[in-house]
Amino acid sequence: MLEKLKRLRYIAAVAVMLLFFPLVAMVIDFGKNFEQSPKIGIITLGDINVPGWNKSHYDGIKAACDRFGLELLVRDNVPENTGRCPAAIRELVQEGADMIFLSSFNYAVESKESVEKFHNIAFATNSSEVHTRNLTSYFPRMYQARYLSGTLAGMKTKSNVIGYVAAIPNAEVIRGIDAFTLGVQRVNPDATVVVIWTNSWQDEVKEKINAERLITEVGADVLTYHQDEDTVAKVAEKFGVDFIAYNAILSGYSEHYLASVYCDWELYYIDMIERYLKGELNTMKNHWLGIDRGAVGLREFSSAVTPEMIAKIDSFKQELIGNRQIFFGPLYDIDGEIICEDGDAISDDVLFESMNRLVKGVEILE
Repeated sequence: MLEKLKRLRYIAAVAVMLLFFPLVAMVIDFGKNFEQSPKIGIITLGDINVPGWNKSHYDGIKAACDRFGLELLVRDNVPENTGRCPAAIRELVQEGADMIFLSSFNYAVESKESVEKFHNIAFATNSSEVHTRNLTSYFPRMYQARYLSGTLAGMKTKSNVIGYVAAIPNAEVIRGIDAFTLGVQRVNPDATVVVIWTNSWQDEVKEKINAERLITEVGADVLTYHQDEDTVAKVAEKFGVDFIAYNAILSGYSEHYLASVYCDWELYYIDMIERYLKGELNTMKNHWLGIDRGAVGLREFSSAVTPEMIAKIDSFKQELIGNRQIFFGPLYDIDGEIICEDGDAISDDVLFESMNRLVKGVEILE
């Protein structure tokens, strides 16, 4: 009887240990993750001190890290397709980065092996070209702000020719051009959007030449751009042409600077880092924030934009906040082929990953 009682006590003790040890392990693992503040890394294509894409990202993530009391590690001026991005990732990991943001389009493509190698590091990228277990794609619904800027351009043009200096024909840039063009057509169906490619995110010489061509060759009297810096704005200012800036609030320009298409990157990075701290970041494939959250919009209207125009733009904004779809059918491409059938809307996955056709109303300047 005594031996039987001992055996029962032994079995009970083992059962308690089996139940207890996993809980201990969970607590230890939780403590390991949070006993010291994680470090956040970011890699940017250009100089974080120059107004535009790179500075906007840096300012946003720095403010977010300060909010959470986290150390920010930075690698800027890292060109794509040179091997520098994988090297920068290794450097950041060696410095103790727990999460790394890849803030240029092709970084994830050239760094896929590095991302998979450092499987305990959380990564997030601005492109949708690569998906791995520890890599999430993130981007604002900038196309919503592009749509609003298109309505502004359509109201301001007198020549009915609007110029668009664009970087490369990927999904991000094309959906922006398309949304802008649909915005133009909403208020001015007679206007044409003329696009010219630079095939580079940053190329001051090409951007200058292309902006000048749009003004002098085709008569564009409003310009906008999808480039990392404000070269096009400088050309427009020089020629006395209206322009809409991208991803930066500029200073030192005249009333020809109509407004900026902007993203509140601080809000975005707060959201992303908060998800990381909760362990939720890499549970998503593609992460969007839009106009309903105040993540994107138009800012800094000049005196050349009338109160009536601003009121009209605000009415369009309220439609988008109310979930109005920009890309709904029937939609046709520049060759007259159907993109989206009547009554349908283009899905988020297509918009983010594979938008590759320009809508009717766009012309390409070779």
